[in-house]
Amino acid sequence: MSYYRGSLPGANRTAVTEFILLGLVETPGLRPVVFVLFFFAYLVTIGGNLSILAAILVEPKLHTPMYFFLGNLSVLDVGCITVTVPSMLSRLLSHKHTVLYGACLTQLFFFHLLAGVDCFLLTAMAYDRFLAICRPLTYSTRMSQTVQRILVAVSWACAFTNALTHTVAISTLNFCGPNVINHFYCDLPQLFQLSCSSTQLNELLLFGLGILMAGAPVILIVTSYVHVAAAVLRIRSAEGRKKAFSTCGSHLTVVGIFYGTGVFSYMRLGSVEPSDKDKGIGILNTVVSPMLNPLIYSLRNPDVQGALWKVLTGKRALS
Repeated sequence: MSYYRGSLPGANRTAVTEFILLGLVETPGLRPVVFVLFFFAYLVTIGGNLSILAAILVEPKLHTPMYFFLGNLSVLDVGCITVTVPSMLSRLLSHKHTVLYGACLTQLFFFHLLAGVDCFLLTAMAYDRFLAICRPLTYSTRMSQTVQRILVAVSWACAFTNALTHTVAISTLNFCGPNVINHFYCDLPQLFQLSCSSTQLNELLLFGLGILMAGAPVILIVTSYVHVAAAVLRIRSAEGRKKAFSTCGSHLTVVGIFYGTGVFSYMRLGSVEPSDKDKGIGILNTVVSPMLNPLIYSLRNPDVQGALWKVLTGKRALS
């Protein structure tokens, strides 16, 4: 059973001990197709991101701040898809749609932890491009190994605080039924809709911390690239401009996908009924984005392509 009879503060209510995740499809015949597609996507994402990480480790040319952050981003992408997809695949195999209350909150915590670190790492990468293009003479001192490690450590600390705050805040809510989540993983908007106590404070908290976790990084990223664009346009050589823009294009593409899907995910808090569109946005956020990142960063980057060739074949990179 999904409920137990117990006493909650203020009333005798039925408390939820587990939730039912409807998943992506409710038609039994489609489940094998969904399993194969997402299992393949999971393998591609893990393989692609670990290959990028291995390429960065083995290729001396890639031992730079930009690729240090990219390596960390690859680790986050592996973590992000691992938090959501394997549990969904296991439910498809077992035909069991339930998830324990504690497991649901644990998934929520790790999802927001990894997504939060992603926010700050993308900002650090924009700052790195700003320094490299706009402040080249002081770049090596302003982006030293110590600075890189501090930026990553601060990113993890801020994201941990944000994720823990949301997890603790939602654990104070009462859930007394229904307990059906029209999604394939546990997240704040869907849990807010199931709570039988007021979520006004939680939504204000999500809005306030969202400004700090996403709004501030977006402002910093935009500011960095405004300065970068101005500096690049002053470069007289067309080849120089092309090279400068190519190093920024991949990062801007990833930023657009990440923040675009994130904004749509949390703009629907006021909606009464959960929508299947939320599942589509969730797929973009947790599956498609981590899967595309290795491709985006290697597509037009000969250094990464050469390092990947070396990793995959065990041979020296082609000249």
